[in-house]
Amino acid sequence: MGSATSDPTASEAATASEVTTASGRKPLTDAAETGLKIVVVGGFGVGKTTLVRSVSEIRPLNTEEVMTQAGVGVDETGEVTAKTTTTVAFDFGRISLNDRMVLYLFGAPGQERFWFLWDRLFSGTLGAVVLVDTRRMDDSWYAIDRLEHHRTPFVVAVNRFDDDSARHSLDEIRLALALPDRVPLIDCDARVRTSGKNVLVTLVDHLYQLALAQESAS
Repeated sequence: MGSATSDPTASEAATASEVTTASGRKPLTDAAETGLKIVVVGGFGVGKTTLVRSVSEIRPLNTEEVMTQAGVGVDETGEVTAKTTTTVAFDFGRISLNDRMVLYLFGAPGQERFWFLWDRLFSGTLGAVVLVDTRRMDDSWYAIDRLEHHRTPFVVAVNRFDDDSARHSLDEIRLALALPDRVPLIDCDARVRTSGKNVLVTLVDHLYQLALAQESAS
């Protein structure tokens, strides 16, 4: 009398399919072979958590906590007075650019009191995105300085908010931040997945061009 045998591979595939159907987010494909660590940095309230959340294909890890009276006089809210939560460690998400290339996204906390975490987050990072809010461009200086110190390639993305009435041009922003022409500078809306994905594609293209240039020089 024959006994039925189960196929573990088929069972795992079925389980993965169920997870995809239930959550609406697909699991990492078996073909993925290249994982790239990317860090998203910028000032407080610039949209780092929003960017990671909007592009991540998995449920993102957020370490947001409600802002309390204890932060008054410590965290400079400035133009983001409506913000009620803040990242206290880092955000984490994942996005597959294709079947083989996966980006692991780490969003750094923006407040000055958490900047000591940045150097640890930069360890093993291939590239970075600097998010800029034109209402508080001075907050971008520290991020750019630390990335240059670590010699980490980066792109700058201007997060355009609904009330961005000033609407500074990219040329004006490049001049204000003293960005050399070799650093890509683009507009984005951190709330929109396609816009956030375009920022990441721009970074990967930039890293690829840098690798080609380095290979030609050697």
